[in-house]
Amino acid sequence: MTPNFDVVVAGAGPGGIAAATVAAEAGLRVCLVDDNPAAGGQIWRGQADSAGAGSRDARKWMQRLNASGCTVWTGLRVVSEPAAQMLRLEGQDTVRDVAFGRLIVATGARERFLSFPGWTLPGVMGAGAAQAFLKAGFEVSGRRAVVSGSGPLLLAVAAGLRSKGARVAGIFEQAPAAQLAQFARTLARHPGKLLEGVQYQWQARFAPYRTGCWVVKAEGGEQLERVTVSNGRRQWRIDCDLLACGYNLVPNLELPLLLGCRVEQGLVHVDEGQQSSRADVLCVGELTGVGGLEKALLEGEIAGWTVAGDRARAAALRVSLRRQNGFAQGLAQAFALRPELRSLPAAETLVCRCEDVSYGALCQQDSWRAAKLQTRVGMGACQGRVCGSAAAFLLGWEKHEKRPPVFPTTVAGMAAEIAEIEK
Repeated sequence: MTPNFDVVVAGAGPGGIAAATVAAEAGLRVCLVDDNPAAGGQIWRGQADSAGAGSRDARKWMQRLNASGCTVWTGLRVVSEPAAQMLRLEGQDTVRDVAFGRLIVATGARERFLSFPGWTLPGVMGAGAAQAFLKAGFEVSGRRAVVSGSGPLLLAVAAGLRSKGARVAGIFEQAPAAQLAQFARTLARHPGKLLEGVQYQWQARFAPYRTGCWVVKAEGGEQLERVTVSNGRRQWRIDCDLLACGYNLVPNLELPLLLGCRVEQGLVHVDEGQQSSRADVLCVGELTGVGGLEKALLEGEIAGWTVAGDRARAAALRVSLRRQNGFAQGLAQAFALRPELRSLPAAETLVCRCEDVSYGALCQQDSWRAAKLQTRVGMGACQGRVCGSAAAFLLGWEKHEKRPPVFPTTVAGMAAEIAEIEK
């Protein structure tokens, strides 16, 4: 028999935890689902320990979640919606369906990679990946690192690398200084974020921080040995054996698109209660705009009160959310990608490493769909999650596909789909 909940929350990052907790505390039957081994998401990875470890916010919300009566399923990811108001979940050896009255989607965001010569060399990784590895105990002591790309994460990663014993040879932010200075002035309205930024700058203070610069090439034999950095006027080389490079975040839109939620300019459109265009689906966190922890928590709380039917308490949080939305808009403007980055890849540079599709091969196509048909781009293990966002920026292609299953499925999952069709 399929379990049935008043509310299912997909994604156990801070926004999903807040939504599930508030809804469960209001007396609803709630199930929180995430594909990671434990709740917390990327931002609270290894911190959401209710026993006392981790950040104060993580401890507080995990304690509330554990006391709320919410059912938590980890190690399961949503792959499809086999019937109305039903999700199919898959784990390592499990296929499970769950029915819902309302669904709150909090699937977060992933790092954006841009292809450049040498980006597939061992030693080159995403900035977010480097942060995750560091939290998991990745050994970097004595290694010479470069951090490059765009966004506030660069400073945090540089600080983390340095705290673990790496020598950070440089932090290269592609955004120009004027844009960042304008954004910095707005941080006076967000003292918590300003303090956090100052702390990261202090921790990474011995690493040169250059704006208007970016890595254009990585070189080495079997391992990264050096990178070439450009400021648009000249280039120079830096010896290193570790490059953490990422160009901010892009929302994980696969599930909202599958569910038929309206997406505008790369974000899910929601109303003041976090309600999407589909009546039984709400969306929170980076899906509605990349804006950090506070925005995700507020939107999660608002969604929780909305499904609980308490519009007054949801509305009371909107004033604070408007301020966070302003921060998110300023963030997007400050770290907007410069057009010169579209010339990063050479013709032979791989864009889709799963299927070995080069930039030159993609340039011969006129759309994402045509490129998939002709080159198999986006049809490998990551299902376009890396190359799709790169192609969207490099070639201006839209990649808003409604395509079940959301993730590659198992034979058991396929059998379950067939059985559902034959009913």
